[in-house]
Amino acid sequence: MNKSVNIATIFPKHLFWDMDHSKLNLSKDKAIIIPRALFATTPETFETDILKLEELYSTKDIVKYLKATTENISNKVCVSVSKRYKVKPFLRFSL
Repeated sequence: MNKSVNIATIFPKHLFWDMDHSKLNLSKDKAIIIPRALFATTPETFETDILKLEELYSTKDIVKYLKATTENISNKVCVSVSKRYKVKPFLRFSL
């Protein structure tokens, strides 16, 4: 999947405010797209947001890139993802 896509047609473009979102590559830029897609998710929008990601990426990739990101992803998002995929809970920030 070396496909360029205007990611702003899938996720809000403000999530990619610091780059040209129209040039993001679904395969090469997983480490950017996956965390940013969930950056602003809420309990009310999580299901919709995660379904969009699941259309683009495997469960394994979603978990891998959320665990590795330096983006400011909330622990609530990490817990929601771990519950959804039945993986060991992980947190971005220690409590």
